[in-house]
Amino acid sequence: MNQHIQHPIFNIISEAAAELKVDAYVIGGFVRDIILKRNCKDIDVVAIGSGIDLAKLVAKKINPKTKVSVFKNFGTAMLKYEDYEIEFVGARKESYNRNSRKPIVEDGTLEDDQNRRDFTINALAISLNKANLGELLDPFGGIDHIDKRIIKTPLDPEITYSDDPLRMMRAIRFASQLNFEIEKESLNAIRENRQRIRIVSKERIIDELNKIILSPIPSVGFKHLFNTGLLEIIFPEMAYLHGVEFIGDKGHKDNFYHTIQVLDNICINTNNLWLRWAAIMHDIAKPATKRFEKNHGWTFHGHEDKGARMTPKIFKNLKLPLDNKMKYVQKLVRLHLRPIALVKEHVTDSAVRRLLFEAGEDIDDLMILCNADITSKNKEKVKQYMANFALVEQKIKEVEEKDQLRNWQPPITGEVIMKALNLKPCREVGLIKDAIREAILDGDLENDFNAAYQFMLKQAEQIGLKQ
Repeated sequence: MNQHIQHPIFNIISEAAAELKVDAYVIGGFVRDIILKRNCKDIDVVAIGSGIDLAKLVAKKINPKTKVSVFKNFGTAMLKYEDYEIEFVGARKESYNRNSRKPIVEDGTLEDDQNRRDFTINALAISLNKANLGELLDPFGGIDHIDKRIIKTPLDPEITYSDDPLRMMRAIRFASQLNFEIEKESLNAIRENRQRIRIVSKERIIDELNKIILSPIPSVGFKHLFNTGLLEIIFPEMAYLHGVEFIGDKGHKDNFYHTIQVLDNICINTNNLWLRWAAIMHDIAKPATKRFEKNHGWTFHGHEDKGARMTPKIFKNLKLPLDNKMKYVQKLVRLHLRPIALVKEHVTDSAVRRLLFEAGEDIDDLMILCNADITSKNKEKVKQYMANFALVEQKIKEVEEKDQLRNWQPPITGEVIMKALNLKPCREVGLIKDAIREAILDGDLENDFNAAYQFMLKQAEQIGLKQ
C-alpha cells in the first residue's frame, strides 16, 4: 500500500508519531476508497495515544500557523492541509448504555479501535510507522468483502446495531452508494433492531437519508428501508404509498415502487437534492386522496394540491429546511401534473403562458420531473407519450422565447393602480390587478405598460370606479 501514502502529509504524520513515540494508522473510509478507486479527501488517523497531541505536532511541522480544531469532549482534532481534511483520534474501545447511542469511551489498542468500527470495509488500516510503513491491517476480511461487494459488521450485528442504531441507516446508505449487498445476517439484525432507531436524533437520520437520496441508484436504499421496517418509522408517509388494492378486476399501481422509479429516473439527469425530494414527494398524497369510482376505477383527484399542502409538515417532522428549498419542492409537487395535462389536450398559448408564469425559473426542473414520471411498462404507450411530451416542450420553448414569461410580473402593479385611481388598499385593486394578469396570459392584452394602463382604466370604469 506504500504507493497510496506517497503524499507529503503521510510522511509528516509518520515523523510526528515517531517523535511522540506513538503508533499511527490511516483508517476507515480513506483506505476503503483507495481499494474502490474512489476519490477521497477525508483522512482519518488513529493514534495509539493522544490524537490531539499528534494533530498539534503535525500542524506545527506543516506550518506554525496551521490551525487545529480540537474537540476535547470527543478526544479528536482536525486540520486542513492542501485539499485534505484530516481528523486525528486516539485509539479507543467503547461500551454503550441501552438508552443512548453515546458510548462510554476508554483508551484502547488498534484492535479495540477496529472492533468498534461499523463495517469490515471501514475497519481497514494502513500503518504509518517506520517499522511496517504501508502495511495493510485487515483483521475482518474487509478486502474480501469489497471484492464480493458485501456490507458486514466486524462483530455480532445484533450488538453493533443495538449499540448504535444509526449504523442501520449507514449500512443501507453504503449499500445504496456503492451498490453493495447487505449480508443476510446483518440485514436480519437491522429488521430486528429497527425500533432502536427511535433513540437517534432526527437530524442524524435525515443526514443519512439525504445521502441515500443522493446515491447513484437511491431505490436500492429505499427498498432496504422499506423491507427492514425502518421507513415506516422514520418516514411513514412514504411507506404508506406501498401496496395495490383491487375492487373486482380494477387495481392501481403500487405508488411506492412507482415513486422510487421516478426518483431513479430523476437521478439520470440531476444531482439536485431538492429536485430528488420533489420526486419523492410528488405522489405523497395519493393514499389520502384514493377513491374508487364504479365506472372509472381508482382515482387520486387533487393529490397534487394535497401533496403540496402536506409538504411543510413532512419537512418539519423530518427536520428538513423550511425555507426556499421546501417552497421549491412544494411548487413542483403542486405543478407536476400540469405539463402532463397539456399532453392530453390541444396545447394553447394561454395554457403554456400560465404554466410558465406559475413555474417561473423552475420550469426546466418541472419538465425533468414530469419526464421522470413516465413509468408505464407498455413501451408503445411510453413512446407515444414521450412524443406528445416533446411537442409540449417545444411549445413551451416557443412561447417562452416569444413572451419572456419566466419570472414575469404584470406591468401594472397595485401601487400604480392605487395612485392612478386614488385608492387605498382594497378588494377592487386586487380585482383589477388580476384582470390585467389574466388578460395578458390569455393573449387578449399586449404585455406592455401603456396597453395595460388603458385596460386598467376600462376595468375601473366597468366596476364603477371614478378616476
